[in-house]
Amino acid sequence: MNYAQFLNMMPEITLTAILLITFVCDFCSARSAARKWFNPLVAVLLLVHIALNACPTGERTAFGGMYHTYPMAGVMKTLLAVGTLIVVIQSRKWLSRADTAFKEGEYYVILLSTLLGMNIMISSGSFLLFFLGLETASVPMACLVAFDKFRHYSAEAGAKYILTATFSSAVMLYGIAMIYTAAGTLYFDDVAAKITLSPLTILALIFFFSGLAFKISLVPFHFWTADAYQGAPTSVTGYLSVVSKGAAAFTLMVILMKVFGSLASAWVPMMYIVVTASIVLANIMAIRQSELKRFMAFSSISQAGYIMLAVIGNNSLAVSSLTYYILVYIVANLAVFSIIGVVEENNNGATMIEDYNGFYSTNPRLALLMTLSLFSLAGIPPFAGMFSKFFVFMAALKAGGFWTYLVVFIALINTVVSLYYYLLIVKAMYIKNADAPLPRFKSDCNTRLALFCCMAGVLLCGVVSCVYEWINAAVC
Repeated sequence: MNYAQFLNMMPEITLTAILLITFVCDFCSARSAARKWFNPLVAVLLLVHIALNACPTGERTAFGGMYHTYPMAGVMKTLLAVGTLIVVIQSRKWLSRADTAFKEGEYYVILLSTLLGMNIMISSGSFLLFFLGLETASVPMACLVAFDKFRHYSAEAGAKYILTATFSSAVMLYGIAMIYTAAGTLYFDDVAAKITLSPLTILALIFFFSGLAFKISLVPFHFWTADAYQGAPTSVTGYLSVVSKGAAAFTLMVILMKVFGSLASAWVPMMYIVVTASIVLANIMAIRQSELKRFMAFSSISQAGYIMLAVIGNNSLAVSSLTYYILVYIVANLAVFSIIGVVEENNNGATMIEDYNGFYSTNPRLALLMTLSLFSLAGIPPFAGMFSKFFVFMAALKAGGFWTYLVVFIALINTVVSLYYYLLIVKAMYIKNADAPLPRFKSDCNTRLALFCCMAGVLLCGVVSCVYEWINAAVC
């Protein structure tokens, strides 16, 4: 074996190095005083990782084409690392509690393990490596969901997540076996050259899509989402809603366009149904929620529908639009979860929407930041969310056809519905009165830093064109 091939995997190498450094530091730090340096250490190492891999490199392959990286994959890995860095920063307050401080090192090791699996999944050139990367990301994720083991809801959420993840992986593996039967190979390029439209390949495509749609929380594979989001620690919920979902959505887009591009007549109608159902049903269910993390769970299902709307276009604009949408979604959603987390930590687990009644009167700055983030998620101009939705709609419309126009029209109408239920939170904070509103409190430095990074993205990504140009240059 030519070990020089590993040099083509620089993002994975640097992540592995960070993971090993974190593991050794955790193993050698028996005193709690030494553990206070874990958070800044991991944050600085991730920042170095982002700086080393931010510039897109040329197309490279390793191990006979099993590993394949290209500029857009590098951009996507950078965005996921940025999202993980924000999650690490905002996790410090929660991890400083007496019941979690002793396992802070374990948290970072598991978190970095999932990010490593996502990177492998994105750069896979074979269904075998893709499945290994997917499981490397999914199994530790179940540990993160159940990390707050002294809370009943966290353990329950972890059990539900791992059971449904196991079932979805089995379904996907069955689909991959059918693909191998039809094409006689697992390499993406060879499968694309040999696969033909037949009942076996259509069934294989359905099974494969079903397994990966679970990771993205698309309807009807979304039933685990609300319970897992509510039960998991808030920082983990934010990570699960943006980083994990973004990696799965990007990988599904690449495989559909690269491997199954010749079968677009089979999977595009399936996308019509799934995208429309995800956007419409999730919006309806979000209106009915009174718990904020469950509310954001159904919001994320709807956002997943918008993300996958770009894939219908099946063109280069779809790639850049989906990636840009994920970037905007990362900063906006993590801002919301940062505020939910700091309110929860300072007010005995207050996560009901009614708990935020009169929130502006006691914490006006946090209320304003929450409002701006929700407006971005809803697609209100001039925030970045409006531009991300515009690019997604344009990418889908490039495909043309009556059904495409209908799906885009339904998605456009549902942006108004989403604005309505996001305004329910704004109404609670600014208009509704409470006999005993949440008390005034001061956010910790890490939360303020995370919110600053997120709000900079929300306010600048839409008006600073270099961000979109950086993404678009990787496609070209």
